[in-house]
Amino acid sequence: MYCIKKITDDLLWVGSNDRRLAMFEGVYSVPAGVSYNSYFLNDEKTVLFDTVDKAVQQRFMENITKVLGDRKLDYLVIQHMEPDHTAALMELVSLYPDMQIVCNSKILTFIKQFYDFDIESRVHIVKENDTLNTGKHTLHFMMAPMVHWPEVMVTYDSTDKVLFSADAFGCFGALNGAIFADEVDFAKDYMDETRRYYANIVGKYGVQVQALLGKASALEIDMICPLHGFVWRKNLDEIISKYMLWSKYEPEERGVMIAYASVYGNTENAAEILACRLRDDGIKTVMFDVSVTPASEIVAAAFRWSHLVFASTTYNAGIFITMEALIHDLISHNLQNRTVAIIENGSWAATSGNLIREKLEKCKNMTILENKISLKSSLKAEQLADIDAIVSAISNSASRLSVIE
Repeated sequence: MYCIKKITDDLLWVGSNDRRLAMFEGVYSVPAGVSYNSYFLNDEKTVLFDTVDKAVQQRFMENITKVLGDRKLDYLVIQHMEPDHTAALMELVSLYPDMQIVCNSKILTFIKQFYDFDIESRVHIVKENDTLNTGKHTLHFMMAPMVHWPEVMVTYDSTDKVLFSADAFGCFGALNGAIFADEVDFAKDYMDETRRYYANIVGKYGVQVQALLGKASALEIDMICPLHGFVWRKNLDEIISKYMLWSKYEPEERGVMIAYASVYGNTENAAEILACRLRDDGIKTVMFDVSVTPASEIVAAAFRWSHLVFASTTYNAGIFITMEALIHDLISHNLQNRTVAIIENGSWAATSGNLIREKLEKCKNMTILENKISLKSSLKAEQLADIDAIVSAISNSASRLSVIE
């Protein structure tokens, strides 16, 4: 049975939700599921924007056959070739053989890599600023490479001022009956998952996101329709302003994210004491045990907070395994513009601190405080002054920082 949501008089949501998926892209946990959004434009020519993942393909096809009825599907616009948005392509080609596939040349290349059918006879190639008239509506196409694959494009409907944004402005989590961001308490219930989605899926490509934001700023946009998460029809600045900060790698809030790796609790204890003294100094703190918290959550927190502390035991003369993986993730996601403090521990050779520093120095504009704390097995009373020195350094740094809070 079909499940369809009305977006505008001419536009319908025909996607589906997957609450059984455990790991998005095999990497990111999605305890609240994920939505696969597809949109149907009912005009003189019928237009479908993207498809869905194979896990929800049956429900999606029920939606499509319902909205089309006896009509044919004239156009399928493919904005992003990742299989979670194109799995139904072959079935659509079979069911609607006259359908034209609207895409750019890079998408065409990817179609040929993923699928094997006569694409050349039904493809309509578009380039930057090309348009397609469907009757009442005029669609404008803009390239958005590396947001987050190289072939990505977005589509702007200048009639209803709708931006179909591909993977940009997306969010983890099933929609649960709501379709618009203003139908839920987005800041409370979904902003964290939106940040986690951005930081991990798109975070590496800030320059490319900035380019897309620049193109979007020249448009009059009343609505944003992403491929995951909610449709935005009100308070668009709420999400756009976040993308501006994240894509420039500027922190949202003044405060400290503490990530620690501790085998027997001694490194954790030092991190805990630091957190308490930072709070006593009026500085916000969040703490993560890297051995139990998914890296995607910590990466997202690093995009949020202005200051970072990494506290790690030394393991096999190196950085503790899960901490090393986290540091690798942060570098891979291009994190920049943060102030960092380091706590290391080692019963016979404390080497993790310098190794962490060496890795983080690869990041742009990272200020690594000289006040490193080096533990030998456990924190000693005389080292509390070293904790206070880090608190003071972070406090002085944070007081000079201008962030939107």
